Amino acid sequence: MPAFPLPRRLLRGLRLFAAAALLALGGTAAAAAENLSTVTTGSLAPLPADAGQPTLLAIDGRDVALAAGKAWALGSDGKAWQPLALAPAVTSADIRMAVNAGGQTWLLRGTTATDDSDRLQAVRLQGDTLALGRTLALPVALGQAQAAALGDVLYVAGTGADGSMHLYRHTLAAETGGWQAQPAWPAGGRLVALQGQKGGLYAVIGDAGGDALWRWTADRGWQQAPAPEGHILPGSLRALGQAHLLMLVRDADAIGLRTFHTITSAWATLDTPAAPAPQSIAARGNGLAWTGADGSVHYAEVQGGKHLLGWLDWSVIVVYLIGMIGIGVYFYLKDQTASESDFFVGGRSIPFWAAGISLYATNTSSISFIAIPAKAYETNWQYLTNNLVAVLGLMFVAVWIVPLLRRLDLMSVFSYLETRFHPAIRMLASALAIAMQVGSRLSVILFLPALAIATITGIDVVWSILIMGVFTIIYTVMGGMRAVVWTDFVQVFVKMGGAIFAIGFIVWTLGADFDGIREAAMAENKTKLLDFSFDLTKATVWGFIFLVVFDVVLTFPKDQVLMQRTLATKSDKEAGRSIWIFAAIMIPGGFIFYSIGTALWMYYKHNPGRLDPLLPIDATFPLFIAAELPPGVTGLIIAGIFAAAMSTLSSIINSVATLLSVDFYDKLARNPTERGSVRFAEIMTVVVGLAGMGLALVLSRYDIHSLFDVSIELAGLLGGGFAGAYTLGMFTRRANSPGVAIGIAGSIALTLLAWSFDLVHPYFYLGISILLCIVIGYLASLCFPAPARSLKGLTIYRQDAT
Repeated sequence: MPAFPLPRRLLRGLRLFAAAALLALGGTAAAAAENLSTVTTGSLAPLPADAGQPTLLAIDGRDVALAAGKAWALGSDGKAWQPLALAPAVTSADIRMAVNAGGQTWLLRGTTATDDSDRLQAVRLQGDTLALGRTLALPVALGQAQAAALGDVLYVAGTGADGSMHLYRHTLAAETGGWQAQPAWPAGGRLVALQGQKGGLYAVIGDAGGDALWRWTADRGWQQAPAPEGHILPGSLRALGQAHLLMLVRDADAIGLRTFHTITSAWATLDTPAAPAPQSIAARGNGLAWTGADGSVHYAEVQGGKHLLGWLDWSVIVVYLIGMIGIGVYFYLKDQTASESDFFVGGRSIPFWAAGISLYATNTSSISFIAIPAKAYETNWQYLTNNLVAVLGLMFVAVWIVPLLRRLDLMSVFSYLETRFHPAIRMLASALAIAMQVGSRLSVILFLPALAIATITGIDVVWSILIMGVFTIIYTVMGGMRAVVWTDFVQVFVKMGGAIFAIGFIVWTLGADFDGIREAAMAENKTKLLDFSFDLTKATVWGFIFLVVFDVVLTFPKDQVLMQRTLATKSDKEAGRSIWIFAAIMIPGGFIFYSIGTALWMYYKHNPGRLDPLLPIDATFPLFIAAELPPGVTGLIIAGIFAAAMSTLSSIINSVATLLSVDFYDKLARNPTERGSVRFAEIMTVVVGLAGMGLALVLSRYDIHSLFDVSIELAGLLGGGFAGAYTLGMFTRRANSPGVAIGIAGSIALTLLAWSFDLVHPYFYLGISILLCIVIGYLASLCFPAPARSLKGLTIYRQDAT
């Protein structure tokens, strides 16, 4: 598949740029050699005298010791071991290890007569009793057996009676089916450990010369990973965070704690005192616990850190925020008697190039600023294909859709649905769009960057939400659409300038090691872009074509946030040109953000100790910003994260206020006036902004990952029907009001049915809903008379029925 190494001349330019900037700031280029994470070590309460040499396990998140038919659990304060009652069938002699899968602990058990393992059995702590649950018998008894889990899938590996290696998997969520044989690693030796982490399975194979590490993934099968240069102690291998393995390794000198980063395949040695010879090892918190020969119990736990901003960073952020307020004040003082046209669409006087840049700023939210580099860092550039294909979709939008709507002099894009079909369809579509923007987009865009910044810098999530929300509300309500567009214009340069500096800094910092690490990135296909396979489970070109057709071409007309910029331009021609500018920026902008991800991979490949294993993958770029960049630049790029969030926030707030005023106040008020409409929109700007901030604060109390997934599903389940209504209205003459109403209702109902059976990935719901609305709506329209009103100017056809 195509890969795109950066030209050497460009790399030299980036190095010179970063060097000059660092010298100007008085910064240093060399990355700190010390580890970013610290390790807390100590001793726990000693085991009871009659415990002997127990088996140490982690069960339901607690430390449990089993020995000679007895069991103890460590108290929450770590000061005493409490006796546990054992189920009749539990003995320590036949328990090999414990593994957590599907939120439940499972014991790998065998027979006391041999070392073989023949079953997995669920176990739980029920009060002061260790209770057993269901049993999963293995297909064959396995020697040297090890168990691991990936989500709710259990894996067991070991040696069969004939000496060959066996690997089996069992999906706990499946109602039918048992153990399934899987191909084992292609190497001989003794199985030391088995562990799952981030979509991969890792097997440690030992021999006299040292241990080898093998990795299995669904797309690559088994591959050998870099070796630990020592012997991994049995029972010590565990997953840590989203992308690390933690273990105790014995080398020629001592026993120490090490991490393996599954994304860069880099090893790091943690700064810990030499561990005494462990007898039994188990996971504990964010580290490990082990027993000593004398009954003592020791632990080592990884600790993350915060990177507080300095005065120079805060100064940069304050200057940026004051600048945004200044733009709002300028437009407020310039025209204090703004009309509806001025407040909602900037008096239709926005230059096409400013509107195009504003479109890009709005489309590139803070989520993209953080998540896109993380995606490229973790995988490759395949998702950049979406940008390339989207440009083709935007060309169609610029030629056919935008001029059609721009000629109608709309302020709300949903006015089209009233003109083409019926006022009720307009009102319902507008109300749903408002609910979706405020409930599933505005709040998430506020919360996610606040969470990332808080995780790294220690700035409280509440303060980040308040800073972004309050300042955005102020300049949006003061300056209307003009302030939104021109702050977007400035914000693009803030965030893109910071992004380019980050790339240049990494290239220059790596120095002489850059070429070797770049070759390693190429060997790992980190810049792989195009995949023409027909595997619908992967990010293929065909999948992106499908998504762009439905997510760009057919949904663009109903997106008030984007369409409002094109409606604010001076003419139909300039409206189309704004889309061309948007498309022209999308490709180089995408390359910049994906290049950040690859640059981060290269940096942490060379400096694995500078990672914080406890942070999520999405926090990688914020971590780099806070921990590695010079003072002042850190503030600039955090201002860039604020800018990415605020550009989208201001657009959503202004657009929702426009819909509330144009689609509801002007329609439902008894004696609506133009000044009253603007005043109502100003009030709604504040109300909508505060509502988004409130919901963002609510999200901080819950699991944001699940809520974010739900918001994506809701957008597809409930938003696709109205996108289909635009398609029927613009591309057909036969569609009519009752037929479209049936199509919308039918598409929502059938898509909800598909969702209830979990038939497809949530990202496909939007396309399914649009397609259903088009098919059902058109067929239903044939059952009613053709539209009697004139369709001139309402479809893409030049000669419409009159």
